[in-house]
Amino acid sequence: MNGVCFPAGSRLERLRREHPRRKFHCGVEEVDRWLSAKAMQHQEKHLSATKALVDKDGAIAGYYTLATGQVDFGDLPAEAAKRLPRRSLPVAVLAWLGISSERQGQGLGRLLLAQALRDCWEAGKTFAFVAVILDCINDDAKRFYQRWDFAEVPGRPYRLFLSTKRLAAMMGEEAGAS
Repeated sequence: MNGVCFPAGSRLERLRREHPRRKFHCGVEEVDRWLSAKAMQHQEKHLSATKALVDKDGAIAGYYTLATGQVDFGDLPAEAAKRLPRRSLPVAVLAWLGISSERQGQGLGRLLLAQALRDCWEAGKTFAFVAVILDCINDDAKRFYQRWDFAEVPGRPYRLFLSTKRLAAMMGEEAGAS
């Protein structure tokens, strides 16, 4: 996964006030509401960063939001927590990902997830973390992320994680390489 090529005429941009956020609809009200009402506020407060895939007409075709967080050592599977300190551990958080209803079924979710993971990988070269985590909004989302090797956090079936070791393999690099 070396580079992501979005459809011709599309561009990935950091979310800005002038993007038509309120016109975005993906079929999941919570995902729509986040983009229209909260994403910009959280970005301005440095709580998260949102990138919007803008089509040639200026509409938002999709978006994702990344943040940082912590998980308790005991919240990770034993295999993932092996040799880690027994304390709160830093994680990258894929907080939101949505594709416009008009653009679903065109592979944009896969492309945006690939770019979000690339962004996490690049950030991890400066700000370390032990995994990428996310909370699935429904079963369809869970199946989508599991195709990308995200695994369940024990006891929390809708919280998934991707270890940095697996992320490194996806990026074609060895864990620990810089």
